[in-house]
Amino acid sequence: MTVDRYLRLIAGFFILLSVGLGWFVSPYWYLFTAFVGLNLFQSAFTNWCPMMSILKMAGVPECRTRATEP
Repeated sequence: MTVDRYLRLIAGFFILLSVGLGWFVSPYWYLFTAFVGLNLFQSAFTNWCPMMSILKMAGVPECRTRATEP
């Protein structure tokens, strides 16, 4: 798996986990959901997020680009 796929997997897990914790434990956990969403939003424009840096330091390969048509 690549950094992009791990990033989607981890973000989805964090969102589902924080929504569950917000429902069953405390509504303050929804702030974590908002934090993850804001990070995903800003990474769409900057192509950087903290989790990508962590995954790259852990040795996860970056995605390979496909050859485009001329």
